[in-house]
Amino acid sequence: MLKNFLPNEHVKSILDIDPVELKKRGIKGIITDLDNTLVEWDRPNATPELINWFEQIKKHNILVTIVSNNNEMRVKEFSDPLQIPFIFRARKPTVRAFNKALSQMGIRKENAVVIGDQLLTDVFGGNRSGFHTILVVPVAQTDGFFTKFNRFAERRILNWFRRKGLIQWED
Repeated sequence: MLKNFLPNEHVKSILDIDPVELKKRGIKGIITDLDNTLVEWDRPNATPELINWFEQIKKHNILVTIVSNNNEMRVKEFSDPLQIPFIFRARKPTVRAFNKALSQMGIRKENAVVIGDQLLTDVFGGNRSGFHTILVVPVAQTDGFFTKFNRFAERRILNWFRRKGLIQWED
């Protein structure tokens, strides 16, 4: 049961994900979470480093769609300046938003990755939808109100993965 929460990969930061490596693996699209994956949950805009990463992703002809459980205003204000399509109030971990993003990008599941900072929404949703999942360490140590509840359960799951040698980073 807990294997449903195990990401295929884990990295410290989304900035550690190399577009060249993604292309080598046949990846044509990224479905990514927003809050605490790309930027802190309370940061309105992308950092210069993140903007550069998006530019590198686009240079390699990899599509990006932001899929967030947050409201339209939050996601739109972040995504529009970057000209990145988005889905808000995604209701992750349900599969509908992941499949909608895939359809909007016009690619197949095996050519996409799901990236996020939460096991209970991003990884579980991506895994149960059949995507390759990449877990990133949360950008900030603080969370929005509802995410705090998820983090409690996630800490227990991550500790179990660590004890089994399935995941190795430290918070």
